[in-house]
Amino acid sequence: MPSVWKFNSAGQIVFGAGAIARLPVLVQRLGGTRVALVTDPGLEAAGLLGRVVDVLKTRGIAPQVFAQALPEPDMASVRRCRDALADTRPDLLIALGGGSCIDLAKIVATWLTHGGQVADYYGENKLPGPVMPIIAIPTTAGTGSEVSPVAIVTDDQLHMKVGLSDNRLRPAVALLDPELTLKLPPPITAATGMDALTQAIEGYYGKDHRWVEAEGDPIYQGANPMSDLLAERAIALIAEHLPVAVHQGANLEARSGMLLGNILSALAFSNSGVSWVHAVAYPIADVAPRPHGELVGLLLPWGMRYNAPAAPDKLARIGELLGAPAQASREARIEAGIARVFSLLDTLGLPSRLSSIGVRAEHIEDIVERSLGIERLNRLNPRRPTREALVALLQEAL
Repeated sequence: MPSVWKFNSAGQIVFGAGAIARLPVLVQRLGGTRVALVTDPGLEAAGLLGRVVDVLKTRGIAPQVFAQALPEPDMASVRRCRDALADTRPDLLIALGGGSCIDLAKIVATWLTHGGQVADYYGENKLPGPVMPIIAIPTTAGTGSEVSPVAIVTDDQLHMKVGLSDNRLRPAVALLDPELTLKLPPPITAATGMDALTQAIEGYYGKDHRWVEAEGDPIYQGANPMSDLLAERAIALIAEHLPVAVHQGANLEARSGMLLGNILSALAFSNSGVSWVHAVAYPIADVAPRPHGELVGLLLPWGMRYNAPAAPDKLARIGELLGAPAQASREARIEAGIARVFSLLDTLGLPSRLSSIGVRAEHIEDIVERSLGIERLNRLNPRRPTREALVALLQEAL
């Protein structure tokens, strides 16, 4: 079993209110001469695109703008973006938006840099070399794509979501300015926030890197001391600030706390990995198309309950981070942590039962079967996923 662990990050992290003012210097430092900016229509309408372009113009940088990113990138949108930027031949991409927009920029950067077909790069460690620099500017506190090595796209031939996973996809710069998240609507704040919390918790209680059975050099290597440290702080920050950010959207302190919790969560899980909760969320999304953060948030307390027997100390520590008294018994802290997540979902107005999003009993067998096929995530689960146990768990979650 591997006794060595490693830690990867974005090239640089720039954080703080007003940090967007540093964007032109970052572009120049990275040698960008033909700059393209990828964003979505909502951010253009909200004025955030104009704000970023104005900042760039102060240093004479006039980016080509593609503002047609979709909430969930598919291959058609990837082709549109690639075709729109092909004549400019950009040497640096700026991604302004949520995780889907940043993922789109990663995939297009890969395609423009290396050619071929996007499908050539599906899976782990398939890129032949580095991609052009990406400056990722998240406008949500949730996905962590601004530092992660993964990009997700819906393949229109396979009719399913597929991923590119390579440490060379980590952006050159993650620029996090909480002022850019102030206009994020409450439902998106809630869903993306639960995504960040789920990633931190799964990245924390996942299998230790020493006991992960995987060939080669997997991107998700299992929990290690660095990922544990970051995940603990992320869990505490998100639990404290997420309810306030949802119900007081203009609260800059809460927005800052969420963005910091998100980046710490992303640094943790993008090294340690996520497991069963994410594996089962993908087939559920086909039955009940809902925001990813909403699905993983719904499944989180059930995953915690399932994994508690195999990771009791980690689950008890999570309970403490969520407010359980340290002097309570291990079992009491575990139950308190699970109860706190259920309570948080209620506070945020998010579902905690599968039936409330349209999943029915007859869907369960197929969902479990498909989730068990996602080996790269299931191998990180501290408790071995089995068909019988997971069917029973999801039936309880109905």
